[in-house]
Amino acid sequence: MKSAWKVIREQFKNLYLISRLSLYELKSENTNNYLGTAWVVINPLIQIFIYWLVFGKILGRNKDIPVDNGQFAPYIIWLISGIIVWFFIQPAIIQGSKSIYSRIRFIAKMNFPMSAIPSYVILEKFYQHLMITGIVFVILQFTKYHVSVYIIQLPYFMFAALAFLFSVSLITSTLSTIVRDVHQILISIMRMLFYLTPFLWEPARLTAAGMPGYIEKILLLNPMYYLVQGYRSTLLGASWYGLDHIWYTAYFWGFVLVALLFGSAIHLRFRDHFVDYL
Repeated sequence: MKSAWKVIREQFKNLYLISRLSLYELKSENTNNYLGTAWVVINPLIQIFIYWLVFGKILGRNKDIPVDNGQFAPYIIWLISGIIVWFFIQPAIIQGSKSIYSRIRFIAKMNFPMSAIPSYVILEKFYQHLMITGIVFVILQFTKYHVSVYIIQLPYFMFAALAFLFSVSLITSTLSTIVRDVHQILISIMRMLFYLTPFLWEPARLTAAGMPGYIEKILLLNPMYYLVQGYRSTLLGASWYGLDHIWYTAYFWGFVLVALLFGSAIHLRFRDHFVDYL
């Protein structure tokens, strides 16, 4: 527990520098592109179009998709309200995993704790997430899914995503610095989780396909499942997801806490020797 508190204090103590470095990352990432940061929005929109074309049109998902609490939405609306979580989580986890060993020579010259390196990488992806979420929010206002009182849940689920990403990145960034293969393994795991999380398919299809009940329970162990369903329920005004699924909320935060404790412990244990692994 002491390790976790120390890491958390380091984040708050260096919050200003974390924010400055995250903005620098955001600007430098697309500095050589003619359209600049517009690619932050263009790439996800292209992917959404492909997913809608393949899974919505070619596979013929013309029926409304269940969201939560008996609410339904057309496939394209259901898709965009949830997949924005993937466009945040996937790059944040992958980039967070290699954040320390790819930047340690630069950061070593600064009075800056290494535990904050994954933080500013994640924060840079969060800025992009805010842009994409804002666009989806505006699009929904031209449908029947207007802003509702449920929108007050959105900051909570954004915070939950940030807490999840930081806790996981503490683990992956440490292990990837020690053993580079961890980063490659993580890339493969994320590809697998994309199809095992209801970004493109609705959970009701498991029952319709005759899958055993325990399959869905196993899939629920994936914390991304909680986040994507929470975003959908929020943006589409379906339910108070965190309260209506209180036991799942407890599990999610239990997972985050365990990951934070473990990640903090191994990070502090090895960070004085990170340079030796380069």
